[in-house]
Amino acid sequence: MIKINNLTKKFGSHVSLDSVTCEFNKNEAIALMGANGAGKTTLIRSILGYYHPDAGNVSINGLDPIKQRVEVLKEISFVPQLPPPIKLNIDELIQYISISAEVDKEKIKYYANEMKLDLNSNMNKSFFKLSGGMKQKLLIAISLAKKSNIIIYDEPTANLDPKARDDFYRLLKQNEEEKVLLFVTHRLEEVKDLVNRQIYMDMGKVVSDDKI
Repeated sequence: MIKINNLTKKFGSHVSLDSVTCEFNKNEAIALMGANGAGKTTLIRSILGYYHPDAGNVSINGLDPIKQRVEVLKEISFVPQLPPPIKLNIDELIQYISISAEVDKEKIKYYANEMKLDLNSNMNKSFFKLSGGMKQKLLIAISLAKKSNIIIYDEPTANLDPKARDDFYRLLKQNEEEKVLLFVTHRLEEVKDLVNRQIYMDMGKVVSDDKI
């Protein structure tokens, strides 16, 4: 599903990714770990087509995430560590997602309800003004409703209370088949019951890659 071949990305003289080669396949749930500056975020942004590589390439289901970015992003749901500063209210945001990404609005509402997020009483509130936990719950609901083949979560539980984390894990367990789940995390214990593969990065390289 995701093939990364000798991927190198530099920012000035700094090498953020140093000839990284790996594959992520369906039915894999991967914890991507490493210290700040290890290259994790650069790798994710390369998968999403944000960065042009200096060498090597990325392939998503046979597609180039830069040249065929629209098609690639249809295959991926991504929840960033820091929610984007969206100024739309919740109703407008759901309408936009429904039209632009062809996501069933009722599915978004269903998963939001499963995450104990009361959408009906907050439809006119700006996404930007929601609490961190509410933003995270809504983004998770959208990611699950999209029914993507590849779901990437960057520190997904950072703004969630313990009960919301349990709801998140339960919903992922129900939706993990035939997918790639990729968790960027500093806390393996939080996703250890979900993942079956663990990758450590350091100084732009994959230093260990183990099935668990």
